[in-house]
Amino acid sequence: MGRKAGLIRVNPKKLAPAGKPCLKEMVTFLNCLALNHDSDEKCVQTRNAMYACVEAQKTQAKKNPYKTLNYHLQRLSKGIK
Repeated sequence: MGRKAGLIRVNPKKLAPAGKPCLKEMVTFLNCLALNHDSDEKCVQTRNAMYACVEAQKTQAKKNPYKTLNYHLQRLSKGIK
């Protein structure tokens, strides 16, 4: 049971940044809605800031799987055997 002795794995989720990317913008938008009794017309600026943040996150380049730490560790462990 458990992991094989020759297999090296690193959890990339633990290496990721701790914060959420658009959390601040979303919280300010929700606070604005709560203060204005769900009136979306009064929160246009905060809504646009949140949408801009979300769109910026979508357009970021995806990671190349050949540049991940697990890929290189597995490649190196094959060469050692």
